[in-house]
Amino acid sequence: MNFLRKNILNIIVIAFIAVLFLFPEVKLKLKDLFFPVAAIENAVTLQDSDMDIELKGINAPNTNLKNLKGDKLIFLNFWGTWCPPCREEWPTIQKLYDSKKGKIDFVLIAMQDEEEKVVKFMKDNNYSVPVYIAQSPISNTVLPKVFPTTFLLDKNGRILLKEDASKDWNSKSVHQFIDTFTK
Repeated sequence: MNFLRKNILNIIVIAFIAVLFLFPEVKLKLKDLFFPVAAIENAVTLQDSDMDIELKGINAPNTNLKNLKGDKLIFLNFWGTWCPPCREEWPTIQKLYDSKKGKIDFVLIAMQDEEEKVVKFMKDNNYSVPVYIAQSPISNTVLPKVFPTTFLLDKNGRILLKEDASKDWNSKSVHQFIDTFTK
């Protein structure tokens, strides 16, 4: 018992190191958490073909996603009115949009949805974030596997952030992260 008390810290450190070696995904998660710049440097850059998505605007003009490349950061979100986590994060996206709309291009693509339902959802909730429906196929590089999925892309199409779940997009950490790239 006395041995455990004297060596508990050493045992915890050894166990932690063992977990890092036995489970590399834990090591990668910690690296991304504590060293996000390294994750950004190794990030994927979307090609023009990945960004070639014809978009029908619901409350914005029609466009092609690739036309937005090269100007500002792009907040690209895939969602659906039928998706509870998507609806849950919408108020925070609206708040982020209200504070960053001049610095970021917002592109929210309604997936597997009918235009009438999207229009009704936007109107009922008084949302003004630009929403689109894809009119052309979406590359597997960006095609979401789960909803919501959000990408924050830099001016060159490099993925700075990818979130495969609902998130508070109006948090202080998100604002700080965006501010580092919009100055």
